[in-house]
Amino acid sequence: MAPLRGGLLGFRELVDRTARQSPARLAVAVFLGVCALFTVLLLAPWATVSGRSVPFVDALFTAISAVCVTGLTVVDTGTYWSPWGLAVILVAIKVGGFGVMTLASILGLAVSRRIGLTQRLLTASETRTDRLGEVGSLVRVVIVTSTSLELAVAALLLPRFLTLGEPLGEASWHALFYGISAFNNAGFVPTPEGLAPHVGDWWLGLPIVLGVFVGALGFPVILNILSTRRRRQRAWARWSVHTKLTIVTSAWLLLAGWVLLAALEWNNPATFGPLPVGQKVLAALFAGAMPRSAGFSTVDVGSMHEGTWLVTDALMFVGGGSASTGGGIKVTTLAVMLLAILAEARGDKDIEAYGRRIPRDTLRVAIAVVFLGATTVLLGSLALLEISGEPLDVVLFEVISAFATCGLTTGLTPDLPDAGKYVLCVLMFVGRTGSMTFAAALALRDRRRIVRFPEERPIIG
Repeated sequence: MAPLRGGLLGFRELVDRTARQSPARLAVAVFLGVCALFTVLLLAPWATVSGRSVPFVDALFTAISAVCVTGLTVVDTGTYWSPWGLAVILVAIKVGGFGVMTLASILGLAVSRRIGLTQRLLTASETRTDRLGEVGSLVRVVIVTSTSLELAVAALLLPRFLTLGEPLGEASWHALFYGISAFNNAGFVPTPEGLAPHVGDWWLGLPIVLGVFVGALGFPVILNILSTRRRRQRAWARWSVHTKLTIVTSAWLLLAGWVLLAALEWNNPATFGPLPVGQKVLAALFAGAMPRSAGFSTVDVGSMHEGTWLVTDALMFVGGGSASTGGGIKVTTLAVMLLAILAEARGDKDIEAYGRRIPRDTLRVAIAVVFLGATTVLLGSLALLEISGEPLDVVLFEVISAFATCGLTTGLTPDLPDAGKYVLCVLMFVGRTGSMTFAAALALRDRRRIVRFPEERPIIG
């Protein structure tokens, strides 16, 4: 027992030291460790239907895709993996959905039986809470809330799977898997045929869209809504600016995606064309909601028009809400950028929204996140162009899908050589960890300078 206790103490000291010196490094290290663990689990022979070990690159790709809640796959999920392998993937999605900072805090709590100040700062930066004393209970609230919402989506799906003729056990498993995958915006499907046979099924499609939308709002928004639900005043008046911006921008993006994809694909014989009007409406709604970072598809994305790919690229790049299970640069980043443009056009000195003034340092962080995201997509596209030899529109779609942890694909990913798969692995990992850790690091930096240089305005535009 003494060597074990000494090892745990040493590990705790290492975690605390790393957290003090570099919180972002701790968060990334936690995610790397989680990805490595699930890679090892998927390498087990009993994880596949055939009973043979999966190639390392495929196990690594699947583990990173699941932990980073992306949904890109190199093998068919429903037919390649055994029930054990599917269970491992489901747990990886659940763990990855908690987020980088929250996982780091959970590790600190598990090792030291408490959450220290550094871990509280990490979780506070992700969940956007200002009261550090509440962070310990906040981690538990996040776990309970996310699990409850996943089960709610599963409960909505269960009757439909039963009416499709599935036994209770199988229907419950499929409902639970889709519920967790939808809320966490993961895009993994346990059924061999996927969702293509249910392209016009409102009973199945609408709960998945709802789960994706709520999951992509982010834990700060969900917790803010729940905390004001019991107040006597109107909920909207008590919601934070972040909550209002996230909900309004998300709703507009959903509407824009719905309308644009319907207009572009309405008569496409390979996608929406053969469907009745009611099913076309659902298919367009489903396709417009999934680029938020979910990755489910009811039609062949590879058969869509190039204009549809371009619209989907833009929606994927924006992604979901801050501290959510979605990826991308986040909807609040887009909202702040648009508000800054509006303020500049009006000649206003301040960026304002809903009776509040948004600090200028928030705009600086938004610009940095957009620039780093665009640079990552540019470098990833250059690398994949050289490796695959495919045209730019196809490569750009896969790269943005990986970076934004979306999971939609034109069909390129399974056919990539190993080098291309490793590139997408890096993009998924950076897309999931990079934007959050970078934004948190910038938010915690506050250099106060006594001496300031004289001001001089360069010419812009």
